[in-house]
Amino acid sequence: MRSFGFLGAIALISLSLVGSAPQAAAAHPTMDIAASNWQFTPAKIIVPLGESTTLRLTSTGGVHSIKSDELGIPDTLMTPGKFVTVTFTPKKAGTYKLNCATFCGPGHADMVLVVEVK
Repeated sequence: MRSFGFLGAIALISLSLVGSAPQAAAAHPTMDIAASNWQFTPAKIIVPLGESTTLRLTSTGGVHSIKSDELGIPDTLMTPGKFVTVTFTPKKAGTYKLNCATFCGPGHADMVLVVEVK
């Protein structure tokens, strides 16, 4: 067995931690999305094909929801000041438009979250 000494061991641990952190973050992205009256912020997200993605959803004004059978996102209600998470794994590349599924006033029809799967 090879001995690296105390400083060598610290260097090896540091390299393994630095090398593995970005891969773990990329494997399961989490994205924050805030809904307010008649818009999602951000209005467009890009997610990886075939990899699970978690959306952390909240509302900053009004009650809203999203749903997508194509993406496997169940009807998910967003209320002010609370976070809810939904995890999905896209099976097909493309651009998906998720309209707010809860009527929220005169701009409701224009409230769209665009999900691009690459």
